[in-house]
Amino acid sequence: MKITNCADALRRHHFEVETVRDTDEAFAVIKAAVETERPETVSFGDSMSMRATGVIEWLRGDGRYRLLDGFDPAMTYPQRLEIRRQALMSDLFITGVNAVTAEGTLHWLDKVGNRIAPVAFGPRKVIIVAGRNKIVANRDEAEERIRTIAAPQNIARHPGFRTPCAKTGVCSDCNSPDRVCNTRMEMLRCWPDKRVLVVLIDQDLGL
Repeated sequence: MKITNCADALRRHHFEVETVRDTDEAFAVIKAAVETERPETVSFGDSMSMRATGVIEWLRGDGRYRLLDGFDPAMTYPQRLEIRRQALMSDLFITGVNAVTAEGTLHWLDKVGNRIAPVAFGPRKVIIVAGRNKIVANRDEAEERIRTIAAPQNIARHPGFRTPCAKTGVCSDCNSPDRVCNTRMEMLRCWPDKRVLVVLIDQDLGL
């Protein structure tokens, strides 16, 4: 019921929405959306939920689309950043989200901004993948979820990052050079209509 109500709210705000039971169904939806769009170039912003669907492996192995991979470990960091810049003008962009509200809005907090910038503008089609654990009641709960769950747990995935939350597990609004909470974005409505497809998965996924 929570997913259904959230999906209805997102649709009222002009998002395209698909609700699925698991990551296998999510992959089928994403694959069909990509094939329908027939993009020349595809890129992505890192997301555990998105990766759980297997879509990146599929794109890497499918010769129909040019994948702009800004996370290729074989590249230097400046090379990866350049690819992420190019992703701003990809035809289709796939990523995750930190929180989705039952009111029908999407919320992010990023370090570099390469994940949220293409969502806001550039690619003709955007696909957002979110597990049911990302759904919260409202904007205040979205902010709380980001500060107490998403950001500290993301830091925990990067043991080389030295921030207060790496030790305490709680955000202290720091000024650390390794801070990952630098750029905030919320999407209140989708424009143009259905430019953004939100795939809501009835599983707990990602951070």
